[in-house]
Amino acid sequence: MSDNHITVFLTDWCPYCNRLVKALNRTETPFTAVNVEEDAEASAWVESVNDGNRIVPTVKYSDGTHATNPQASEVRRKLEELQG
Repeated sequence: MSDNHITVFLTDWCPYCNRLVKALNRTETPFTAVNVEEDAEASAWVESVNDGNRIVPTVKYSDGTHATNPQASEVRRKLEELQG
């Protein structure tokens, strides 16, 4: 994880992940991407907040909250709140 307020847990093959990443990149929204297929600890965290399921994308915010499969607009609103 980095100093970004947003961490997106994803996989390379997930169309919902790809859509979210493209939308965030289009608006230059800063985030850290973590591939759960390459990081067992990240995969375990995603499962822990999704009732044992590895649902991606799952977004973790710097205030400790998270969202499962959020819209990019929701992520941007949360970022504004965190930066405010």
